[in-house]
Amino acid sequence: MKALLCKTLGGPEELVIEDLPAPAPGPGEVRVRVAVAALNFFDTLIIAGRYQVKPDLPFSPGAEAAGVVDALGEGVTGFRVGERVIAHLGYGACREAVVVPAAALSRVPDGVSDEQAAGLTVTYGTSLHALKDRAALKPGETLAVLGASGGVGLAAVELGHAMGARVIACASSADKLEAARAHGADLLLDYGQENLREGLRRLGGEAGIDVVYDPVGGDFAEPALRALNWKGRFLVVGFAAGPIPKIPLNLVLLKGIDVLGVHWGAFVRQEPQAHAENQAQLLALVAAGRLTAKVHGVYPLEEAQAALGVLSRREAVGKVLLRP
Repeated sequence: MKALLCKTLGGPEELVIEDLPAPAPGPGEVRVRVAVAALNFFDTLIIAGRYQVKPDLPFSPGAEAAGVVDALGEGVTGFRVGERVIAHLGYGACREAVVVPAAALSRVPDGVSDEQAAGLTVTYGTSLHALKDRAALKPGETLAVLGASGGVGLAAVELGHAMGARVIACASSADKLEAARAHGADLLLDYGQENLREGLRRLGGEAGIDVVYDPVGGDFAEPALRALNWKGRFLVVGFAAGPIPKIPLNLVLLKGIDVLGVHWGAFVRQEPQAHAENQAQLLALVAAGRLTAKVHGVYPLEEAQAALGVLSRREAVGKVLLRP
């Protein structure tokens, strides 16, 4: 079994490919033959030792994958050999076979490709949890998405559109914004060319901004929050810009704003049934053609360095995948 391994913390150039024995599933576990593994921005951090999750060395990056069940451990029910599934691991997916608890699997319906399914769990799962469970986004509301061409941002654009919101996509270049437009954005804001707060107020118009989805942080958080309506909701999703912003709480008080943390990993652990329902909803939306689960590119395992480079340089528009 080929596996992409992090044996020394550092950059993508430190990763190696080695042959390992195929793992055997234990009680309650399932072995999945990996068709496609998905990478996320945090994979560039976890291999450098700069992420909150710090696996023991050696380990494989990759939090999610799509593949086929090829062995069942003792006591497993509900799955059979040969079924197509999504596996959510946290890390370890970039190899030809993985062993996961049966509870970490979702069945892939007909009409959803491996490439679409592989990257559906983390980014789309995060965005659905944020918009549905945390912000309770309603049809007709206005949603502003920062970092709208990145993994979670593009997912939020698509899901906001599918949920009936008016979506303002905010990104740093015209090319990135065109990708967001193609996936459901109604209005575009290039914050490389226009002040974010003023642009949101202009595009929000009389309806204003009801929800801000912020996976960027840094200097963009406060102006976006200032653009919110009375009783607006501000979703704290991540800090891709680097610095963690310090929000003046008087702004929250004066507008009755709700600042809502979105910790999807904790949600999965704390509310597994709700997560399973969200996963089923996402797969159904893809099967119905209402989500594209856009793929930036599919790379062979041997080109993992190039794939991770796309993520670290913020060049990805959609999911970056590896095929073992």
